Amino acid sequence: MTSETARIPFPGRLVIVGFGSIGQGVLPLLLRHIDVARERIAIVTADGRGEEVARAAGVSWRRVTLTPENYHAILEPLLAPGDFLLNLSVEVSSLALIELCQIAGALYIDTCIEPWAGGYTDDALPPERRTNYVLREAALALRRKYAHGPTAVLTHGANPGLVSHLLKQALLNIARDSGRTRVPPTGREGWAALAEELGVRVIHIAERDTQLARAPKHPGEFVNTWSIDGFVAEGCQPAELGWGSHERHLPPDGARHGSGCGAAIYLKRPGAATRVRTWTPNEGPFLGFLITHGEAISIADYYTRRQGAEVAYRPTVHYAYHPCDDAVLSLHELAGKAWRKQSAQRLLMEEIESGMDELGVLVMGHAKGAYWFGSQLSIQAARRLAPCNNATSLQVTAAVLAGAVWAIENPARGIVEPDEMDFARILEIASPYLGDLVGAYSAWTPLADRGRLFVEDVDADDPWQFKNFRVT
Repeated sequence: MTSETARIPFPGRLVIVGFGSIGQGVLPLLLRHIDVARERIAIVTADGRGEEVARAAGVSWRRVTLTPENYHAILEPLLAPGDFLLNLSVEVSSLALIELCQIAGALYIDTCIEPWAGGYTDDALPPERRTNYVLREAALALRRKYAHGPTAVLTHGANPGLVSHLLKQALLNIARDSGRTRVPPTGREGWAALAEELGVRVIHIAERDTQLARAPKHPGEFVNTWSIDGFVAEGCQPAELGWGSHERHLPPDGARHGSGCGAAIYLKRPGAATRVRTWTPNEGPFLGFLITHGEAISIADYYTRRQGAEVAYRPTVHYAYHPCDDAVLSLHELAGKAWRKQSAQRLLMEEIESGMDELGVLVMGHAKGAYWFGSQLSIQAARRLAPCNNATSLQVTAAVLAGAVWAIENPARGIVEPDEMDFARILEIASPYLGDLVGAYSAWTPLADRGRLFVEDVDADDPWQFKNFRVT
């Protein structure tokens, strides 16, 4: 799909909850690709950001903070069968909005599973209760409750979301390049079998953001290229990762969950205080933060093969993120202030002068070593492709657009995760906005050049053990 393609007809109303960088960035894409009357678009947001963007687009804009006490009264009049709610907010319960849409007969999409305000950072909650694993299990319980409801797409931003579709294409590319050309599998059992057949052990969502702004970060300021509130919240959550069947060393600060799918573990430390080794084609090897994301759990679960009650195969999956350099400085300062967010915040958009966001899946352990497949999107390309976006936000908004179009085309699928959607259709819609889609093989492993300066405790017999990736 390109900007010249005929728009998808949609006679219902679009309700956008939250209008920060992603909401503002996705609106022009929705108007470009979905044929909906502008007077049928309503924005509900908690702060004053984006009012000029909404007014210029000719859509309704209302400033109100949604709470457990008022969200029914505010949103119910806006939703009827066939309408669509795009949840791009922070600190508004995804579970509450999903259930509201299921009862109203409206479509739904979000980019992560959010709790109400404080749900990520409440010091009174034990670490396990603040994990994405627990939130996902609660969302899947709603799926069982509303088995035949309207389509509700969970966690469909860049990651989680787009990366699940990039992974499927990466697996097909590896199969082709290994002389195992085959038609794409049609279900989770087939995809798990393909990953196991290829020998995939570890999957990183490996991202390096090199965007630079004219003005550097100042003391007492948090700077980022996407939602600052969202990044701080997830960075303060415990680090989480899908736990592979090949792993031999449970981390000393690691813990398993006592219920649910059992596909992931969590660490008793914030993701923004946990670093891992990873690799992308442009950057080469680097250290990223093991920030918790829903895809670490859903991908690990989707690619699990069981024999009876036992797990026979599962890859280790996690995010490995190096944000823009000013965001790294911001995280360092945040940690030094006992994880209390800085009073000043700056979201980088027009002042970015150079750089790109390199976001993809690093698939490791197969016969060809490591393979990265993903988007290399420069700030210059992002500005040519869509207004109100930088390179990071456009990777997210393109995925939101693709998920929304898929939901309109498939309106009765119930509550679904990205791994269960048509990856080829999603990539068809999103790819024109992703810059260069690149696949690159590498002989890199987390043991490369280890011990050059000092001796470390590694598992030299198996480079793909998590303890080799983790920086201790």
